[in-house]
Amino acid sequence: MLSELLLSAALGSFTVVDSAEHSVDHYTQGLFFDGGKLYETTGHYGESRMFRYSAPGKSPTDSVKLESRYFGEGSIKLGDDIFWLTWREGTAFVYDAKTFTRKSAFSIPTEGWGLAFYQGSLLMSDGSQNLYLLSPGDKNIYRNIPVFDDTNAVTYLNELEVVGNIAYANVWQSDSIAAIDLNSGKVLKWYDFSKIARAVRKKIPGAEVLNGIAFDGKAFWITGKNWPVMYKVLIKP
Repeated sequence: MLSELLLSAALGSFTVVDSAEHSVDHYTQGLFFDGGKLYETTGHYGESRMFRYSAPGKSPTDSVKLESRYFGEGSIKLGDDIFWLTWREGTAFVYDAKTFTRKSAFSIPTEGWGLAFYQGSLLMSDGSQNLYLLSPGDKNIYRNIPVFDDTNAVTYLNELEVVGNIAYANVWQSDSIAAIDLNSGKVLKWYDFSKIARAVRKKIPGAEVLNGIAFDGKAFWITGKNWPVMYKVLIKP
């Protein structure tokens, strides 16, 4: 799949430095760190949950489940709140970050896929070429960022992590991560995790695509839908 995606941007390098256990029952949609703790949201109707862990590989310390009519997607913490998207329901939820109690809900005009934090705003993907900046106050989209490699649109943008002015985006069905300059929308580098993904799927036939990327302040942790493992990765910018 990367050969189809790789256009003008360079192929970036990375090193796997550690790993931790991950539940094969978790259809990972969102992954992020806050205060040293790891948060994960998962999908599927009737199975969508949010989990909190003291560290990668540990058992969850807290969890909460969505109603069966919602398919959970990406999530991120902002202040005292956790924002959690749903897929096709046109709805996102706000949870109290300490108690996992639902505080409110708001409408989103597109599908919900990935969610991250950027310069005081929510950064959202919907599976298209676009990334959207939402005000955390009124929850409205105030900027679209079309993503491209050279002059070609990059679509299926999914789970997101932001470090500085770069968004690292899982590209659905590719087992690749794009490093995107948020000022321009241009893909700076591609990171190809297909070799790791193929090895995981060979061992666990039910494992699906790479989806899940979180930065702990020093390294990235990546996983996939129904993967048995998370990998700690040093990515070369």
